[in-house]
Amino acid sequence: MDLEFKKYRSPLVSRYASKEMSFNFSDFKKCSTWRKLWTILAKAEQQLGLEISSKQIEDMEQHIELNEDDFRVASEEEKIRRHDVMAHVHAFGVRCPSAAPIIHLGATSCYVGDNTDLIVMRDAMDIILPKFARCIHRLSNFAEQYQSLPTLGFTHFQPAQITTVGKRACLWIQDLLTDFQNAVRIRNNLRFRGTQGATGTQASFLALFDGNVDKVKELNKLVTEMAGFSKCYIITGQTYPRKVDSDILSVLSSLGSSIHKICTDIRLLANMKEIEEPFEKSQIGSSAMAYKRNPMRSERCCSLARHLITLSFNPLQTAAVQWFERTLDDSANRRICIPEAFLTADIILNTLQNISEGLVVYPKVIERHIKQELPFMATENVIMAMVKSGGDRQEVHEHIRVLSQEAAAVVKQEGGENDLVDRIMGDSFFTPIHGQMQCLMDPSSFIGRASQQVTEFLEEEIKPVLLKCLFVNKFVK
Repeated sequence: MDLEFKKYRSPLVSRYASKEMSFNFSDFKKCSTWRKLWTILAKAEQQLGLEISSKQIEDMEQHIELNEDDFRVASEEEKIRRHDVMAHVHAFGVRCPSAAPIIHLGATSCYVGDNTDLIVMRDAMDIILPKFARCIHRLSNFAEQYQSLPTLGFTHFQPAQITTVGKRACLWIQDLLTDFQNAVRIRNNLRFRGTQGATGTQASFLALFDGNVDKVKELNKLVTEMAGFSKCYIITGQTYPRKVDSDILSVLSSLGSSIHKICTDIRLLANMKEIEEPFEKSQIGSSAMAYKRNPMRSERCCSLARHLITLSFNPLQTAAVQWFERTLDDSANRRICIPEAFLTADIILNTLQNISEGLVVYPKVIERHIKQELPFMATENVIMAMVKSGGDRQEVHEHIRVLSQEAAAVVKQEGGENDLVDRIMGDSFFTPIHGQMQCLMDPSSFIGRASQQVTEFLEEEIKPVLLKCLFVNKFVK
């Protein structure tokens, strides 16, 4: 048996996450990025006059991607040095010995460590933002399709005024839109740490360039641009501000909250048999109860979303205890919570997209549920119609109250159907409006502006965002 199966593997990677997100947080991506950053630094330093040859840079460029020997050499060196970055400096120097003397020149470990984290988080945001947009797009299609289909609204999980299936979906979309816009803002505001030195003073680089401040500033600018960033932090300690991690995970945590709410609603609707998530032809709902159609995708989203929500506390605590310019008690924590947050967000967005593309609506079940509750909701309309026909409001109210209580007793005590309409039709007191009852009981007359609100929301708030995504980044496919 493969020995790897005898080791614990995170289910986030082994079972759920996409290949692109798993690769993004891999050791291969991290260590290759370290080598890219060392190469960028050498190029910029050469450009600004340091004695670094083109041959040295060429050797570095040819050995950026690591192989198994590189990891083996680095692992053996780390056992001796107890320092992962210096172990990889050594391994890189073994691969390109001509460049060994100038690798990591003037830099501190956070030059590669923190700058790589920023690159990886930027790339992770670029992976999840299209998925974000696709979920919004698919749910928007669903909302538009069912914008006029009446359904029971619920407050306190008790039947309330009628809304529409599409209007309810817009509540979901609105939460996702808020999260998406915050994620875009965070992504666009990400900065590079740059070449700041051991405590953020750039002292080592100032020494390299014999006190030439302009060259030190230009080095920082060149390295930042070569790494694909437009800005870097002017002020840092040894690390970039740990508030950045907190801001990013706060947005991801909020996404977890939104998806948990959406999928909880779907699970409740599945219990009512009004709406179901996709259920494949050969899918098994239960090993014992063969008839079951469990909403397992929505349950998975809720389960993982709870994990994502809890991860937001770690970076807050880390930022709070960063003594002075930095302490190392952030390192192990960040190695766990940051990748897990992005992996979890990636998983639940993938799953929500799958759910939203295959939602099944059962209008007849929805209609039956409305009919069970609508007669009680329609009593005010009945009273108004009777008054318009010449009735006394208080007298009409008393008649409808008595009939409502009798119908409620049939439902609650006998388990029967709501027969209030039949009672009204059988009572001569209500003869003046018997001909209006079908119109008075039409569910579509109880939905207010729900259908129009869906149209306005999709047209004014969602479609402009999606069109911009499609035009700029091809988020929606």
